[in-house]
Amino acid sequence: MLLVNPGVAVPTPTVFKAWKESGASFRAPAELLARWDDARDMAESLRSTSNDLQPPAIALFPVIGEVIQELESSDTCLFARMSGSGATCFGLYIDVEAAKREAERLRIRGWWAEAGWVQTAGELS
Repeated sequence: MLLVNPGVAVPTPTVFKAWKESGASFRAPAELLARWDDARDMAESLRSTSNDLQPPAIALFPVIGEVIQELESSDTCLFARMSGSGATCFGLYIDVEAAKREAERLRIRGWWAEAGWVQTAGELS
């Protein structure tokens, strides 16, 4: 997994206010598996979910959309999304080495980026 923050302050109340003013409503909570066998399974499962605050956050702070696009442009990124109400975003990668390489690439832009691993069910035994 790779976490990336472009270094902009994103006040949570501001994002929620924009979301409320858009007339949107929160979707039902996601029903996810308790564990995944690997990162590909996790990414596939997360595709059926959404972050309802991502569109208003991107409208207010377009750099968040840039971060997500950069993550998605990597051949090794399996899934990318904004975390919470922003500005930190995350990408799931095929392995931690791929995430580390991407972190180095994104740091050149002046963004904070840190890679690490997520333990899957297949790694627990």
